[in-house]
Amino acid sequence: MPTHRTHPDVTAGHLNPTPPVLAGWMSAFRGCFSAPVWFRVLVLVAGAVLAPGKRTVSQALRVMGLAANPGFSRYHEVLNQARWNGRAVARTLLMQVLGAFLPAGEVVLGVDDTIERRWGPKIKARGLYRDPVRSSRGHFVRASGLRWLSLMVMVPIPWAGRRWALPFLTVLAPSQRWSSERGRRHKTVVDWARQAVLQAKRWLPDRHLVIVADAGFSGVGLIAALRRHACLVTRLRIDASLFAPAPPRRPGQMGRPRLKGKRLLALKAVLVDPATTWSRVTVTEWYGGRSRELEVASDTAVWYYSGLPPAPIRWVLVRDPFGEREPQAFLSTDLSATPERILGWFVSRWRMETTFQEVRAHLGVETQRQWSDLAILRTTPALLGLFSLVTVWADELVRAPTGAVRPRTAAWYDKREPTFSDAIATVRRALWCPPSLSTSHLGTETVEISAALLQRLTDTLCHAA
Repeated sequence: MPTHRTHPDVTAGHLNPTPPVLAGWMSAFRGCFSAPVWFRVLVLVAGAVLAPGKRTVSQALRVMGLAANPGFSRYHEVLNQARWNGRAVARTLLMQVLGAFLPAGEVVLGVDDTIERRWGPKIKARGLYRDPVRSSRGHFVRASGLRWLSLMVMVPIPWAGRRWALPFLTVLAPSQRWSSERGRRHKTVVDWARQAVLQAKRWLPDRHLVIVADAGFSGVGLIAALRRHACLVTRLRIDASLFAPAPPRRPGQMGRPRLKGKRLLALKAVLVDPATTWSRVTVTEWYGGRSRELEVASDTAVWYYSGLPPAPIRWVLVRDPFGEREPQAFLSTDLSATPERILGWFVSRWRMETTFQEVRAHLGVETQRQWSDLAILRTTPALLGLFSLVTVWADELVRAPTGAVRPRTAAWYDKREPTFSDAIATVRRALWCPPSLSTSHLGTETVEISAALLQRLTDTLCHAA
C-alpha cells in the first residue's frame, strides 16, 4: 500500500476540507490509488455527495471551499490522466456491498443498459439509440448519447424494507460507428454483458450467481456462455422454438448425435390449449410494488437456434387472472428452480430502473461535462458506484447508537419507508457536521461554527438549483 503523506495542496495555505469520517468510510479503497491522487479522490467524492445540481469537477471544488485553489487542474487529472485501475475499484466496491448486506448465500446480479444523453463532436463513442423512456410501441424516439452497461447486485436493505439494486461495475458500450471508424470488431451489449458477468464470477468464485436481465439479453448464445458459471433468468419470446431433449443414442447407431428432440408446442399455443395445467402463485413486488396472485404454467424444454448449442431451460408462462396484464414468458437455466422462485428473481430486476432514475435525480448523471475519452470512461461509472457507497455509508450510520435514516414526511405527504433521497440526506448531514458541532455544546440553543464552514454552507444553498 502506498504511503499517504500530507498533500501539498494542504500545506500551501488550503486547509484539508475532507470530513474525517469520509476518510474512514473510504479506507478500503486506499490501495487503489497513489498517495498524491488519494487526497484529491477524497475531495471529489465528498464534493460529489454534497453538491446540488450538476456534478462537475468545478462544482465539487466549489462546495468543498476550494474555488480559489490555483491547483484546480490537478483534480481534473484524477479523471482524465491519473493512473488507477477501475476494475480494482469495482471489485472493492462489490466486496463492501456484499459484506454489509449479503455476506453469505446466493448473489443475484442484474444486468441492464442505459443511455446517457450527450452531444458534441468530442464525445467520440456516442451513437443514436432508441430512447427507452420517451419511446412507446407506436412512437420511436432517438437519443444521442453514450450507452452504458451496468452490473448491479440486488440486496435487501433492512431500514428501507425492500431490495435495492446497487451498481458496482459499469462499462461503456461504444456505438457501431465508433468501432467501424477505428477498424475494430463491434461488441454488442450482449457481448459486454457476457464479459462483465464472467468478471464478476472470477471475483466471487465460491458464490452461486443468479443473473437477471430483460428481453434484450435473452439469447441462446449468452445462455451457452454463462451456463457453467451462473444461472440466467430473463424473458422468453412467446414464439420461441422449443424442443424436447434429444433421445438417447441406440447401441451402434451411426451419425452425429442429435441436438434436439421433437418440436414442442409454441408457448402462444400452450396459452390457449385447454389441456394446459395452471397453478396459482402469489408474487411480491409485482408491478407497482404490490403483491399479486398470478396463474403460471411451467415445464422444461430445449431452446434451439440453428448454428448455436442447444440450451436446456425451464420456461414459465404467466397470465393475469384479472386480465390487467398481457401474458408473459420467462426462462431460467436452472431446471430445478420453481416458478415462484424464478419470478421472484426476475421482479428484483425492476429495482435497476429505480437506481437509474435516482442517480439522475440525486447524483447528477448526465450533468457531467468531461469530453476526454478517459474522463468519460471513469466519471459515469464513478457516479453509479457512488450510489452504492452512499447506501453502505447510510447503513453504517443506521447501525450507530444514535443513527437513523428517517423518511422526509410532511402534513401532506405520509412517507412510510426511506428512499435514496433520505439516505443521501443522512450521509450529507454526517459530512457537513463536524464532531465538535454535535458534542461541544449539548443542551444549548446555539453552537459555534467556523466561518469557513458557514461560508461553504451559505454559498452552496444560495447557488442550489
